[in-house]
Amino acid sequence: MSLGQAGLAPVRRIGETMARTRHYLITPLATVILVAASWLGATAAMADDLPVKSFYGHFQGSGVAENSDSLYFGVTVRDLDVKIGAEGTGFYVEWTSVIRGGGDRNNSDIRRRTQRINFTPGDTANFFNAVGRQDPRGKGLTWAQIEKQTLSVYVMQITEAGGYVIQTYKRTLKGTGMHLKLINVANGEPQREVDARLVKVGN
Repeated sequence: MSLGQAGLAPVRRIGETMARTRHYLITPLATVILVAASWLGATAAMADDLPVKSFYGHFQGSGVAENSDSLYFGVTVRDLDVKIGAEGTGFYVEWTSVIRGGGDRNNSDIRRRTQRINFTPGDTANFFNAVGRQDPRGKGLTWAQIEKQTLSVYVMQITEAGGYVIQTYKRTLKGTGMHLKLINVANGEPQREVDARLVKVGN
């Protein structure tokens, strides 16, 4: 080893020691930063979910329903009335559909249907179980979930033939109103879709 190389050896050792020190310091620090960022991201996401009381109120509006056979039999117009409010430790959703065939509001063929479901808080945040609706072979396995500004209600039923039907009601707050999207799927195939706009008319 030359004199110059011998003089550089301590410098190399110091550089290697500093590199190892940086590795041992930076790696845990980076891990802490990543964990903190993930926690903050999850916290922010949860903070963006509206509380259920934000959906309370009386909403009215109308929409159009399209079926898998709408191409041949046309669409139907639906007048909708939705009420959401506190019930015990949870809340309730009550909705009435007035269905007019053929997309004509003056059509005399009118059907009216009202449903009400009560929900109680589940084991996780923004998740709710329907009271008396936990049997997919009976009234259906029903639950609700809040994501951002949307309150979704899911109803799953098993048919007598062994198939299944899933109805998804998505109610999204938009300004002073609500956008309702209903999707009905049977055995994986879309059967009906309703798109409606509702206005808040009361508390």
